[in-house]
Amino acid sequence: MTPAATAIILARAGSKGVPGKNTRPVAGKPCIAWTIEAALAARHVARVIVSTDDAHARDIAASMGATPLARPPQFAHDTARVDDAARDALSRLEHNASDPVVILYANVPVRPQGVIDRCIHLLLDTRADSVQTYQPVGKHHPWWTARVDAASGHVAPWEGDILNHGVFRRQDLPPAFIPDGAVIALTPAALRLEIPGVPSGPHAFFGRDRRGIINPEGSVVDIDAATDLLVADAILREQASHATTPSRAASASKEHA
Repeated sequence: MTPAATAIILARAGSKGVPGKNTRPVAGKPCIAWTIEAALAARHVARVIVSTDDAHARDIAASMGATPLARPPQFAHDTARVDDAARDALSRLEHNASDPVVILYANVPVRPQGVIDRCIHLLLDTRADSVQTYQPVGKHHPWWTARVDAASGHVAPWEGDILNHGVFRRQDLPPAFIPDGAVIALTPAALRLEIPGVPSGPHAFFGRDRRGIINPEGSVVDIDAATDLLVADAILREQASHATTPSRAASASKEHA
């Protein structure tokens, strides 16, 4: 049976770092439009819901064929948890208990093509509780984290006794990964906190069996600062400039026929 996932896009209106970031223009479109397009393009997503307290975001969602859902104020302040907002949205929808749920952030305009379907596939193939996307930490590796005393400037290892774990070349660092915000796919039971034996806490909605998909370093842009807008805009415009149009593809095939 073909999976019929529900994608829930979270788009809170308030943002202290980048005001209005979810609807700010990025490469010629509102930021949220890139996530809506990615969700609509996913083969295994049956419907796309936009949970938001932002009227502009709701209008954008409706114009693109997604379903806007008004988010209650208690799930829209700056300390509200994403799983609470996603749970609220799911509770107001008719949803098959066996169909996956995909949580997407409206402030992530850049994510690898096809990554939503990859996460759904892994979730179903492994029967895991959740699948989250990661990417390499790069030079911001935990082994290179230090404590710096603000008054004296004294530097000490974050953990252990040896600064930088004795490693000074990036190539010698062991692989380490960080959640990149591109996709969270999970079962409805995990989101509803119905998995037995899972300790309570902010990450309980991932369940017990948690899996990961690794994206290439730099392939996801999460808008948290004004510079992120510039980076996302540049990447998306560069991708558009290298995209082959149907007419170019047809001309190329004729030239090589």
